[in-house]
Amino acid sequence: MDFKTTLQQLIRAFDDAGIGYALIGGFAVGLWGVARGTVDLDFLVDRDDLPRLDPIMAQCGFSLVYRSENVSQFSSPAGGVDFLHAFRRHSQEMLGRAVERPLFAGAIRVRVLRPEDLIGLKVQALVNDPDRTPFDRYDIEELMRLHGATLDWRLVEDYFDLFEMGELFQELRGKYASQ
Repeated sequence: MDFKTTLQQLIRAFDDAGIGYALIGGFAVGLWGVARGTVDLDFLVDRDDLPRLDPIMAQCGFSLVYRSENVSQFSSPAGGVDFLHAFRRHSQEMLGRAVERPLFAGAIRVRVLRPEDLIGLKVQALVNDPDRTPFDRYDIEELMRLHGATLDWRLVEDYFDLFEMGELFQELRGKYASQ
């Protein structure tokens, strides 16, 4: 996939349509300094915007492969784009806190989740798919290592508590909160 061209096209269309979105996944953690490879694009999108999202994705050459209450997956010959649907309080608040960051040496500006919220999604991923634990734990720890001095640790703790992982939070906070 030509990530730069695809992102430029999607972001322009999302902005023009007023779609509430933020970049998540590998590209997002990369924007916060975590070295990470990725093969697709991942977004958090306001679930109320799905009726406007579908025609945009079709116009950009993507076909809907799967949709549930929580996710939509699109595919094209060049690659895939996944959307996590924001409709619960926590995910709606994540979208509200998203910030704009430069990508591709400033050629693109994209809304991306803050490190705390990316950690929150990674904590959820630990619970949802234990087979991915090494990858998600790496992302969590790297975000904490790089941003420990500026993280909203109370918000991060809320995410760990939500998934009954308070012991892991205490371990990681002790390791990274002073950095």
